[in-house]
Amino acid sequence: MRNFFSYLIPLSILFWNVVVASDYYEQLTLKPLPQSALLASFNFRSNTSLPQFEAHNFRYFPRSLGQVLQHVGTKELHLRFSLGRWDAESWGARPWDGTKEGGTGVELWAWLEAETDEEADRKWRSLTNALSGLFCASLNFIDETRTTRPAMSFQPEGDHPNSTLANMQLLHGVLPREVVCTENLTPFLKLLPCKGKTGISTLLDGHKLFDASWQSMAIDIRPICVQGEECVLQIEQTIDMVLDIERSKRPRGNPIPRPPASHDLKCNSSKPYHSGDTCFPTDYAEGQDWALDQVFGKPLKGACPLTDTNIPPVCVLAPHSRDIYITAGATEIKNPNGLSRCYQVPLDSNFSMIFPRMSREGEHAKSDRDELIEPETPLLYAERSITGYGYERGGVRTILTNPSPDTEVEFVYMESLPWFMRIYLHTLRAHVDGQSGSNKDIIEEIYYRPALDRVRGSQLELRMRIPPASTVFLTYDFERSILRYTEYPPDANRGFDVAAAIVTILPSQSPDAPLARQKTSNLRTTTLLLSLPTPDFSMPYNVIIFTSTAIALAFGGLYNILIRRFVGADETEAGVSGLKGKLLAGIGKLAGKLKGAKGKVD
Repeated sequence: MRNFFSYLIPLSILFWNVVVASDYYEQLTLKPLPQSALLASFNFRSNTSLPQFEAHNFRYFPRSLGQVLQHVGTKELHLRFSLGRWDAESWGARPWDGTKEGGTGVELWAWLEAETDEEADRKWRSLTNALSGLFCASLNFIDETRTTRPAMSFQPEGDHPNSTLANMQLLHGVLPREVVCTENLTPFLKLLPCKGKTGISTLLDGHKLFDASWQSMAIDIRPICVQGEECVLQIEQTIDMVLDIERSKRPRGNPIPRPPASHDLKCNSSKPYHSGDTCFPTDYAEGQDWALDQVFGKPLKGACPLTDTNIPPVCVLAPHSRDIYITAGATEIKNPNGLSRCYQVPLDSNFSMIFPRMSREGEHAKSDRDELIEPETPLLYAERSITGYGYERGGVRTILTNPSPDTEVEFVYMESLPWFMRIYLHTLRAHVDGQSGSNKDIIEEIYYRPALDRVRGSQLELRMRIPPASTVFLTYDFERSILRYTEYPPDANRGFDVAAAIVTILPSQSPDAPLARQKTSNLRTTTLLLSLPTPDFSMPYNVIIFTSTAIALAFGGLYNILIRRFVGADETEAGVSGLKGKLLAGIGKLAGKLKGAKGKVD
């Protein structure tokens, strides 16, 4: 089971030669998870031959993105939009072995063809600016302070000739503060040949995608060369999401959660106090009950006519004992291993699936093993947090756990830190839980590039090895810098986001190692929220108000003394002149005439 599920979509691996030869294919894989969760993985691949790409004949390859790659000389590109946290303890190993996953926010790395660092930096700025406008993201804010050049963590995934590898430079940037939203999904769908009008992309809706517990959008562009065939440039677009089934089943027109009615409650009748007015909730013990159009809000609108017909567009990773009902016209293809099945979808009709609740009582009672596949244990668990208190110094602690009882894990741990986190490298410690002192044999190699204030951030890469069934604590101290008041964001008291750490698990050199350990896999930790010394931004306002009030009082009184002319009371009646005098005289005459007229009447 572990060897099988090391790849999220096994049928894609079986059809690899077909995928490379075909121009376009797409596939949706659904995998029910414990605790009423559902992993949905959308995978789209488009191929174009390198001679056609260089001749600007893109066909299924998106022209808007191809022109950008040609302009800046990009040989390989990887872009990630991620949101949420993958719960490895409940959901198991990450999909695609973590290779399609990025840190929270936006992450970008690419290999550019450049002879000097200055040329690579110039092309990198052009690439980030172009992708920023193409995907409606803030990639143009990836400047030199957020750009690193990894030395051990990343390797090219494509097939590049030796002459090209000599002039390729790797640059990596991340924006952990970027909020991924529908504005990023829309240009993602426009890159697809079917544009989200038909095929599995019709299920992608921003309301469902960004309501998921965890979601990741990935774009990978790399050259693929198969022996004896023409080299192709492949773009692979992937969207992975973990949906809460109960929350996704809420109607879109009335999404406000409300308590279920008494007859809809799932109660455990085996409790001694169970009665008509007393209920002990069973949570998810009764199994899952959902339909494809319920979870995604609409059915699948046929198959994309441009896709390869040899690859089924929809697959489900569930035991064959799980009951699934499909719409008429679709064809079911079961895998001989009994753990998955796929469906051929008609081109001109809607498609949906119903997963009914399976009875847990009676003669044909079902268990969790009949409904779900047990999640695979990850190769490594990673947690990271900030330690210490105050605004002057602090520390970072990373907990790395190897769950395997008999196999050690070798990996590369990388951190890209902002320049205002000044690391004390001499405080770096790594020790195994339960053993006193620092274990020097855990860290095999260190690559450290110190930060320069407002020029570049810190880059730390560690090649480590963890013994079987062990937990390693990696710690170091740092100092917090004081920024200029113009460098603080509008919500400065919230803190600053620190990019997630990247863990690259290296393949095992043993020929007897399981399939999951014979290839490279990745995982990301959660981001950190760093609090820096923050000035009182209300003080300038208070100073302005106090100063203005003082100036108004002082200047107003002094101005009156210097400008106003003081006249004695005895001089006012005789010496009244000007407009004021004329008005007073006119009013007096009018009053006299009124008194005279009144006397004559009497």
